[in-house]
Amino acid sequence: MSREVFVAGQVLTAAELNVVSDQSVMVFAGTASRGSAIPSPTEGMMSYLEDSDAVQVYTTGWEDVGADPAILQVVSTTKTDTFTTSSTTFTDLTGLSATITPSSTSSKVLVYVTVSGFGTAGTNAIHAKILRGATDIAIGDASGSRTRAGFAFGWAPTGGQVQQAAASSVLDSPATTSSTTYKVQVRANTAGTAYINRSANDADNTVSARTTSTITLMEVAG
Repeated sequence: MSREVFVAGQVLTAAELNVVSDQSVMVFAGTASRGSAIPSPTEGMMSYLEDSDAVQVYTTGWEDVGADPAILQVVSTTKTDTFTTSSTTFTDLTGLSATITPSSTSSKVLVYVTVSGFGTAGTNAIHAKILRGATDIAIGDASGSRTRAGFAFGWAPTGGQVQQAAASSVLDSPATTSSTTYKVQVRANTAGTAYINRSANDADNTVSARTTSTITLMEVAG
């Protein structure tokens, strides 16, 4: 929409009055009153919200003027309890998921995961991967009978155990404005057991530790 220029004495039509509204900073008590007054905003509209003292402009959604447009929202979940599996099939790591609703289909989601895990002797490694819903994201290429995983950790030599934390990240393009859940799956390698947020023997002493795992989602403007 081009900027409208009015001249002295001009009689304004209804359409021209609408242009005036679009080119003005409209004042509202809050987002609820603005939504009632403007159910279908157009790009370039500006408003002032009295409850938050914020000036916002509408592009694909209402955004604060002067705010960093790169990171639009952050969602995070921290798992503090333990998890154990002896399955060699990828299994949901319960309690380690997060849900985000992108504000635009052009937005990307930066997924950052840290997992603390331990393997028993005979387990070469714990394999893990990140999923969007039921879809794998950022896993290795297929190669023979090798496992396609996002990352591996918790390798334990025979006769011992190693306490490790692993981190993985991926910039995903979900192309949706619907609620989207990201999660982590893990599997035990060979005949061992995968332990999350605890040691293998979990002895009740100061040598053993209980730890945390985290998944963080950041919506990045497209």
